[in-house]
Amino acid sequence: MIEQVIERIWPLGVDSVEPLGGGMTNHNFKVQVGGQSFVLRVGGENTELLGIDRSVEHDASLAAAALGIAPEVIAFIGPEGYLVTRFVAGESCRVSAPEAARLLRRFHAGRAISGRFDAFAVIEAYAATAHAAGIVHPPGYAAARRTADRIARRRGPFEACPCHNDLLAANFIHGDGRLWVVDWEYAGMGDPAFDLANFAVNNGLDEAGDDELLAAYGGGDPDVHVLMRYVSDLREAMWGLVQQAIAKIEFDFARYADDHFARLEQIAAEPRFGRALR
Repeated sequence: MIEQVIERIWPLGVDSVEPLGGGMTNHNFKVQVGGQSFVLRVGGENTELLGIDRSVEHDASLAAAALGIAPEVIAFIGPEGYLVTRFVAGESCRVSAPEAARLLRRFHAGRAISGRFDAFAVIEAYAATAHAAGIVHPPGYAAARRTADRIARRRGPFEACPCHNDLLAANFIHGDGRLWVVDWEYAGMGDPAFDLANFAVNNGLDEAGDDELLAAYGGGDPDVHVLMRYVSDLREAMWGLVQQAIAKIEFDFARYADDHFARLEQIAAEPRFGRALR
């Protein structure tokens, strides 16, 4: 299959193609053509069930690239949504809270992008998708949903802005003298508090790290931040449930979901969480 995709994009041929590891949803390849290196991103099957819209990913990638946050977008091939970006050599999984805060601040203040990301709606959609596929919700799901509903009421209205929404350490690359953010498939107009909390919980920030992140960002409600950490992990747990039904790779998504449900309980047990939820 990949040979046919390559031929569509580069009909005159390429110098080399090699797979890039790390992805659990897509297939990524490094393609060298005429002394230049690119990344070809081929989406996995049924990723629309994860709420992924490839046209939104493309638009977000363009917006982030224009700000110098993401690699240059070279091509977008429809209708499949294949994405080609400039390859950035560097070190991944190394990012500090202040570095991330500064980049997120720039993106959040940037132009509007297509698509909407509502974490609470995503959780509901994942629950419905998993149920329809015969995946049994873990025992802690009902209580977690009730807590999420309380958090939604506590959060109240906010001004939506462009957000990444999948800020794993692996999505940051130090290269060419700057920090890049990649993998914009979950991007959309959303809650900046969720984006910050998503980074915090995915990168293991403690209370001091949370304070450092918000200070570097330029402010934010610490209580909302703590609560949205919970929402981020619930979304991740539900993502693991859906992946059990649709993923084509060898990975223990059941354990992945269980681990995130267990982490939810740890977050909820923190004194600061209880204070924030009052």
